Amino acid sequence: MSDAIVVGAGPNGLAAAVALAQYGIAVTVLEAAEEIGGGARSSELTIPGVLHDHCSGVHPMAVASPFLRTLGLERYGLEWAWPEVDLAHPLDSGRAAVLVRSIERTAVGLGSDGVAWQRLFGPMAESYDELCEDLLRPVLHLPRHPVHLARFGLRALQPAAVIARRWRTEEARALFAGAAAHAFHRLSGPMSAAVGLMLTAAAHRYGWPVARGGSQALTDALAALLKKLGGTIETGVRVRSLGEMPPARAVLLDVAPGAAADICGDRLPPRVRRAYQRWQHGPAAFKVDLAVEGGVPWTNDDCRRAGTVHLGGPLEEVVHAERETTLGRMPERPFVLLAQQYLADPGRSAGNIHPVYAYAHVPHGYSGDATGLVLDRIEQFAPGFRERIVGTFVRRTIELPSYNANYVGGDIITGANTARQVALRPRPALDPYRTGVPGVFLCSAATPPGAGTHGMSGYHAAQSALRYLAGQQR
Repeated sequence: MSDAIVVGAGPNGLAAAVALAQYGIAVTVLEAAEEIGGGARSSELTIPGVLHDHCSGVHPMAVASPFLRTLGLERYGLEWAWPEVDLAHPLDSGRAAVLVRSIERTAVGLGSDGVAWQRLFGPMAESYDELCEDLLRPVLHLPRHPVHLARFGLRALQPAAVIARRWRTEEARALFAGAAAHAFHRLSGPMSAAVGLMLTAAAHRYGWPVARGGSQALTDALAALLKKLGGTIETGVRVRSLGEMPPARAVLLDVAPGAAADICGDRLPPRVRRAYQRWQHGPAAFKVDLAVEGGVPWTNDDCRRAGTVHLGGPLEEVVHAERETTLGRMPERPFVLLAQQYLADPGRSAGNIHPVYAYAHVPHGYSGDATGLVLDRIEQFAPGFRERIVGTFVRRTIELPSYNANYVGGDIITGANTARQVALRPRPALDPYRTGVPGVFLCSAATPPGAGTHGMSGYHAAQSALRYLAGQQR
């Protein structure tokens, strides 16, 4: 009999399993799909020899993760690789805002806003590791670095659009708006600045790297470490109820709250069931993977060197697009995130055929075909792009839940980033990982600290489970 069973082999499930196994807990991971990784998977989706990341593709939060950094995953094949330019945000004028790891170089590129940019993000980048110790855990905790946390919190509570307007140039405003748009929420809402602040500070501390050999390399490294620690993984095993599983002293669920309510069934306390069933899922993604001969012919040279390119236009356009998707309406010019991982990791290409990764922000449950809108967005800043496409793979929004059951309605971050849910995910509780069923814990991205390939939700859930198991032994 396993001491613990983890349901779901995404980054959080694997992180939880590793954290338990480090303490000598016999762990079995059950994964419904035939392959592990959740959103951190990679394969040749378009043509042979061209490697694409399925969902999670660029990893500022993974390289900075307080837990993952302790594991020595490089011994299991994980290697980070950085592009020359971390992020570019092209504008209609032909100019582009550029973010690189060096805050000084970034500031120079922002002209008159450079000093203000450096004044805001310099201290955050310098104290980023300390900030992570407090921010990548439940909101209700005794701060380890209260001064850093308070300074960050005063800004994070504000709308992203308000933070962006502290700058005067179109470049600085757009650069921050694109980072903030990763929250998949309207940028005029309270606390919408938090994600943009964290991702920008992470860029200036660690950069925005990719995993050499694809995001699957991170998954495979975690699985190899788990195996060394004595854990096991079983694929093709879909868990629908607690009664279906073998006996275990602890169960950790890397699933969305609604699925956790179904799995726990009548054993779940009514108040917890109501909270899980009220959990809101937010706007969605529409994913397009492309094999492109010669790469994207960007008008702006900085975009040709950028690992990530935000196609959102000026601040006002990003704010409008994110508001529309939050309200359930498809914008005419959606925000598109494009990644060129091959610039840092050339082994993903086949000769002069390169993988291009792109997804648009779309309304929850979007049933249309946004392929044309995504290609139009790229073509807007790279005329002649369509002529270079030699392979295409589309994963529509309504297909995403079949790929990963946690992506309810195409929501790839497992929950809307409303102010309430950010503060009280997944329900008001001193220990948000406990489900109320003895020995059963939630460890998905619906729990603190939320979305991102950092494994911290899994790590903290494992700590809660370890406390429970220790109590059982007394």
